[in-house]
Parts: sequence; C-alpha cells; structure tokens
Amino acid sequence: MKKIEEIKKTLIKLKPFLKEKYKVKEIGIFGSYVKNKQKKRSDLDILVEFDEVPSLIEFIEMENFLSDKLKIKVDLVIKRALKPHIGKVILKEVIYL
Repeated sequence: MKKIEEIKKTLIKLKPFLKEKYKVKEIGIFGSYVKNKQKKRSDLDILVEFDEVPSLIEFIEMENFLSDKLKIKVDLVIKRALKPHIGKVILKEVIYL
C-alpha cells in the first residue's frame, strides 16, 4: 500500500504536466488516504479544478494516466460538480498540492 507522502510527492512532480496537458488549476487528495483509513483495495480520491473543462475522453485519459503513475486506482472528482452536502465534507478534508 502506498503512503500518503509518496502519493503527494508524485502528484507534486506531475502537477506542471497536468496543468499544461489537462489545464488543471487545482488538485488535492481526500477520502480514505487523507484519513489514513485506506485498505489494500482502496482507491485514491482526487479533487480537481480545471481552467478549461476537459472532454469526457480527456477526463478519463487523465484518470487513467494518474492511476498508471501512482499504481493505484484513481477516482477523479471535479470540484464544481460536488453536491452541496457531500461537498462541504470533502472541502474540509481535502489536502491541496
């Protein structure tokens, strides 16, 4: 199982590429990894905000790219698509990189 610090380092290294290729404005981690409650099969929840909204294909491509680089199943969540109730919870726990 990957440690949160290792994940953060990798995402920080990838951030310039993500900004250029996918127009990522902001990226952060939330969920079980942030709470240190991840299990072997846990996915990594990543909150993302874009300067330009990607196409569905680009979004899936980015999710797959991150899964490959991190060697963990990634679940991307778009910040502006958060529902009010769950969004408040996520925004309180997210660690931005």
